[in-house]
Amino acid sequence: MTYIKTKITSEIQIDELITVHYFEYMKDFYFKGESHDFWEFMFVDRGSMLVNADQVTIPLEANDIIFHAPNEFHSMRSTGRIPPNIVAISFTSTSPIMNEFIHRTFTLDEWEKALITKILEEASSAFASPLYEPSVESITLSEQADFGCLQLIKNHLEELLILIKRNHLDGATSPILKDKKPSHHSRNQQLSTYEQIQEYLDFHICEPLTVTDICEHFSLSRSTLQALYHQHHNCGIIDTFHRLKLNRAKELIRSGRMNTTEIAMFLGYSSLQHFSRMFKKYNGIPPSQYTHSVKHINEQVKKTPPRNRS
Repeated sequence: MTYIKTKITSEIQIDELITVHYFEYMKDFYFKGESHDFWEFMFVDRGSMLVNADQVTIPLEANDIIFHAPNEFHSMRSTGRIPPNIVAISFTSTSPIMNEFIHRTFTLDEWEKALITKILEEASSAFASPLYEPSVESITLSEQADFGCLQLIKNHLEELLILIKRNHLDGATSPILKDKKPSHHSRNQQLSTYEQIQEYLDFHICEPLTVTDICEHFSLSRSTLQALYHQHHNCGIIDTFHRLKLNRAKELIRSGRMNTTEIAMFLGYSSLQHFSRMFKKYNGIPPSQYTHSVKHINEQVKKTPPRNRS
């Protein structure tokens, strides 16, 4: 038998990684802008923002992503409604297909968003410098980096771009055109059990839900429910619920609408001490330190002049 080798071609190839950032901004943040000779995308993980790209203003909501081509000047600011969480990843690529991403925005699905999560997880292992620091413009590799983490970042990033090309670009012709979202009714019909539970948790985020409450509402056994959340989050549903609560707490801190005591009461914690203890457990720092940190980062961004990086 004669075996024939098939050469593997790369339709989209990432040549170099520049930066990976995850920013948690205040509701009034404004970045004056920059241009650089490499690709960058901005993904809105939570909240909303306005991006100005080549003098065109584009609104982005949660789960939206926008690509900036090399040497395209772009700036961004919060809409002032919900403090945004932003993923910013920059890279070089000479693949011709990347030209189809210029001046385009897309709303990512769950699988595509999961790839961004995987990139951030690998980046947290790979880099010694924090992902939330906006002044970091050069990757410093960690001595404790997991084996192959940079290669996995490249693989996940290329897979993300391939999926966006397949799912959002093929057959599309209009520039700066976002995908149409399904109606509320048809969307509910499409939701999986996991997605329905996530919406339920979000709706009841200010309540002290228990596993029993959730099992009874969805007619699920405790073991089935826990297995579902270990599959999606590698932790139990109550851990996931606390993370949702404390992500909302960080958003409220950045909005400036409530003090820490009011946030603790709003989210259904029995006391300020309980809230502070849980906040530190899941975020590594107490609420007071987080408040100081995000305000400092916000001020750094505001003071940064427009720049041209190369």
